[in-house]
Amino acid sequence: MSQVESPRRASAGLLFLLGGLAALGALSTNIMLPSFPAIAQALQADAQGMGLILSSFFITFALGQLLVGPLADTFGRKPLVLGGLLVFVIGSALCGLAESLPVLLAGRVVQALGVCAVSVLARAIARDLFDGEALAKVLVFTMVIMASAPGFSPLIGGLLDTAFGWRAAFVFVGALSVLVGGLYVVRVGETLPWIMRSPISLGMVARGYLGLLGDWRFTRPALAVGLVIGALYAFFASAPGVLMGQLGLSALQLGVFFALTVLVVFAAGLLSPRLVHRFGAAKVMPAGAGLALLGALLLMAWAHSLTLLSFSLAMTVFLFGMGLANPVGTAVALQPFPRQAGLASALIGFLQMGMAAVASSLALSLPQLASVSLAQVLALATGAALVLFLLPAAREKVAPVAS
Repeated sequence: MSQVESPRRASAGLLFLLGGLAALGALSTNIMLPSFPAIAQALQADAQGMGLILSSFFITFALGQLLVGPLADTFGRKPLVLGGLLVFVIGSALCGLAESLPVLLAGRVVQALGVCAVSVLARAIARDLFDGEALAKVLVFTMVIMASAPGFSPLIGGLLDTAFGWRAAFVFVGALSVLVGGLYVVRVGETLPWIMRSPISLGMVARGYLGLLGDWRFTRPALAVGLVIGALYAFFASAPGVLMGQLGLSALQLGVFFALTVLVVFAAGLLSPRLVHRFGAAKVMPAGAGLALLGALLLMAWAHSLTLLSFSLAMTVFLFGMGLANPVGTAVALQPFPRQAGLASALIGFLQMGMAAVASSLALSLPQLASVSLAQVLALATGAALVLFLLPAAREKVAPVAS
């Protein structure tokens, strides 16, 4: 390995930078949630149009990653990271200046095209720099930040909306991406040596993706993590309808609720490496999915007589389980493929955002109470993830995670 694997580079600054790269996509979506009523009024958009603001981003994000992964394995990480951040800034500016829903949707598509590269390559950079136990620990921390950002972002979005209006959120994420890009240039730079780069052709890319999908070591954890992340985004999409529509919370109170969920994700992230070190990934992954399923079933039981306390309890159980299963499953999927880190990371991201698009759209479109729709989607996704995690791991070899 190169010198970037040294303790100096494995600092808290590097870990937060990787987490920031991974979290930028989720941040740029959830920061808008408190502003949805204001955006709908300003742009005269109906519920279906507002749903497109989310689904257009997720679909573009999912498909764009499939191209970014192989390009990064051929040309290196740095051009794709910096190019992606530049495209994201352009998309954010387009969103912030939008005077109609079609222009806002176009800006969201451009945002997604840019930020999908950043999210994919955060995982690939981690795979470039670290291996085995170190890789799993870095991915745990990165995924904790990635899952925590959506918790803080609605509170930030609510404050920005109250003080400056809904367009301020796009100014904020654009400025943040410039800061992240500067830190990346100074602290990380290129991490893929020339000797590790692969030639690119359409046939090779197709064979690479098909090879990964046909490898049970990748498919089992990657699909399961995709389902868990899909459930998480269904929660994000449905929470305003549950908390504001059913329970009467304000936009600011919604932001505070999301911010408090970060504590749950952090707790799971801190506990996850210790549990894997003691019990092994093969037990921690299904345990996490099982807890997430339990949270969904609790919500289903309480959905028709929901209170803030019962919703909070059900979502705490779900988020804690998600926080255990997600980073460990991601590390398990990436570990066997050091020479295909970009490709594997892109396919994981595609599965995650594809599931997010399906799950969030389904949760918002079912003709029933928001809490009932959310509970059904969460139960379906986490139940399927649990089945995958419980299936035999075949010849999979998982490095333990140090405490």
